[in-house]
Amino acid sequence: MTPANPNRPRIGIPWRTTKEGASGEQPWQGKNRYYAEAVRQAGGEPVELSLLDPQGLQEVLPVLDGFVLPGSPADIDPREYGRQNTGKSEPADLGREQTDRAILDHAFAQKKPVLAICFGCQLLNVYLGGTLVQDLQSELATPIAHRRKDLTPEPPNDPCHPARFEADSRLATLAGGVEATVNSSHHQAIDKPGRDLRVTGRAPDGVVESVEWTGDANWVIGVQWHPERMAGDPLAEKLFTALTAAAREVRKVPVDKL
Repeated sequence: MTPANPNRPRIGIPWRTTKEGASGEQPWQGKNRYYAEAVRQAGGEPVELSLLDPQGLQEVLPVLDGFVLPGSPADIDPREYGRQNTGKSEPADLGREQTDRAILDHAFAQKKPVLAICFGCQLLNVYLGGTLVQDLQSELATPIAHRRKDLTPEPPNDPCHPARFEADSRLATLAGGVEATVNSSHHQAIDKPGRDLRVTGRAPDGVVESVEWTGDANWVIGVQWHPERMAGDPLAEKLFTALTAAAREVRKVPVDKL
């Protein structure tokens, strides 16, 4: 877990799933490589976090400067947010949930920045007492495709749609305006926002696309889309740049040392 470049802010990224983490794959294989590359491009040093070693996680958290909570094919057990499973939720990944919760415990206590993406955004919301829509198509009957499976025939790439941000939000500042086009690969989304989370972005059908922490000065943003898979997109790149900038402030790493 030792960072390759000690002069860069160290950004912890957990494995997407317990199964992937136990597969014996080399670091930054599969979809985790997208998150690592986005962090590197933004000037940070990605640090892979195991879902299988809770004690080791507690030992490494203090030397990290920020975190990305990635996506996952799993869903959070609806009982975690006071709902009955309607049969639309995918099986939960307990190792991933426990790891994310430990990361968030540390990040909020130490005021370290967090960029929570897709599943990570949903977990952040539930961690703070919020709830989720278990299945967008069956519960909201939305006409917007939020994942490839919503389209027939299923396309090879994720669908995209507009998102509109609150004018005074960090997302609007990063986007340089109140609208942007985002990709989409999810069937759940935030319903009731958690404690001190402000909804700052929505899709045209009202589905929550971004939230921001308002409880203190800590930099915590959750997005429902996948900026790590939007290489070259200005907003996607600025999200990771803003994360690493906030992490640099935690560590007090001067830019000329990068």
